[in-house]
Parts: sequence; C-alpha cells; structure tokens
Amino acid sequence: MTQRNLFLGGAVLAFLLLLIAVSVVRVPEDRQAIILQLGRPVATVNTYQPNQIFGETGAGLVLKTPFLQNTVFVDKRIMSLDIPPQTVLSTDQLRLVVDAYARFRVTNPVKMYQTVRTEERLAEELSRILSSRIRNELGAQRFDLLLSPERGRSMENIQEAVNRSANAYGAEIIDVRIKRADLPPGTPLEAAFERMRTARQQEALTIRAQGAKNAQIIRAEADAQAARVYAESFGKDPQFYAFYRAMQAYRTTFSQGNSSVVLSPNNEFLREFQGRTAR
Repeated sequence: MTQRNLFLGGAVLAFLLLLIAVSVVRVPEDRQAIILQLGRPVATVNTYQPNQIFGETGAGLVLKTPFLQNTVFVDKRIMSLDIPPQTVLSTDQLRLVVDAYARFRVTNPVKMYQTVRTEERLAEELSRILSSRIRNELGAQRFDLLLSPERGRSMENIQEAVNRSANAYGAEIIDVRIKRADLPPGTPLEAAFERMRTARQQEALTIRAQGAKNAQIIRAEADAQAARVYAESFGKDPQFYAFYRAMQAYRTTFSQGNSSVVLSPNNEFLREFQGRTAR
C-alpha cells in the first residue's frame, strides 16, 4: 500500500511539473510574444513601444492556458534587409547597378502574424516592395544626381513610400541606404564619364564667358565714372587737371627708366618741368 501511494504521489508530482512547464513561458527582452488560442491571437507580451525603458518591458515569465494556448515569438530588434543588386535605367538612358540595404523592425507582431506569419516571409515582402520602389524612384533621376548628395532626398522618398506598405504588415522601415550605384563596367561607363566631362567643360566655358562679360561691363562703368570725375575736376580747377594729366604722360613716357627725349626748351610737353612761373 505504501509503495502504491508513492507511485501515485510521484505520478501526481510529475503531472504537476508537466502542467507548470506547459503553463509558464519565458519571454526574453529581445523577443515579442503572441499568445495563440486555437490558432487565434488572444494576447501579446513585451511588444515594441517607442521610448521603452529596459527592464520595464513586460519580458519575463508569463502564464498561459496549457494545451489550449501556444506561443509564437517575434524578434523585437532592428533587423537588416539586404536588397539584391538592381538594374535601373536613369533619365539620361544610363543603366545603373544599384546595391542597397534597409533596416526595419516589427512594431505590430499580431498584424505581422496575421498577414505573413513569419519574419522570413516579412523580409521577402519588404525586399520585393523596396526593390520596386528603388527602380521607380531612381529611374526618375539623372545619373549625375545619383552620385551627388542630392540622392539623400531620393532615399527619404523611398523610405516614406515603403513605410506605407510596411505598416500593412506590422513593420516599420528605419532607414534605407544605397551602398553602391555604378554603371556596368566597360564601354558604357567610359562613355558616361566622357559625357560628364564634356558637360562640365561646357559649363566652365559658360561661366568664364559670363565672367568676362561682367568684367567688361564693370570696366566700362569704371572708365565712365573716371571720365566723369576728370571732367568735373577740369571744370573746378583747370590748372590742376592739366598738371595731373602731364604727370600721367611723364609716368608713361619714362616708366622704363632709360628713355631719352630731345625737345626744345619751349616745348609744351616739358612745360610742367619749368614750373608755372616760367610760362
């Protein structure tokens, strides 16, 4: 009788331990848990919340109804999404090979489970959407803009568009970046560089021509202003004006330092050397 009681007690204890094992679920900090009852979501644990404080997330031991409920875990961390290289035709008819990547997180695990079930299928859907959006957005740009800082705006447009689709799957796109955007190697690449070089040379010639035109205008305005000042000065003091003009003529004539001039003493050119009293 005692041996039978021990056997029954051991069986009951084992059943209780099994019951506890299937009733308690440990939810890690980096996982979101969905409690399913007969395949339908009835509760969530440790779901993503903006500005959530570590240690106050709801992670830990969670009770569920044994044999009726089961648990599905969804990653709570930011995940990377590598996009296969895409061939894009730019507006200037250049084929580009674009290598991009994105980062995303699951913000609504129930919606994700109801739409795509697993994170792997979610990544496949987002990759398909992102590839299509990259081709549409970058295909509307010139090649030189794709190699400049202006492509940052294109990345923002892609992120906003993909985010609208990602929300339907319970996900959020954190960032979209282009790792590389190059022409295929060979003749197309060399031809593109040559067109870019020619365009920059033409732009430089246009800038130089405009600069020369502006310089001529400024120089003409300065000459006109100087002539006006000279005329006004001549009207106020004719003797000083004659002296100033003579000094300019002497500077031009004797600027080399080795000029020889043979003139009569009464020559008009040398009158300023004699002084005004000698006139």
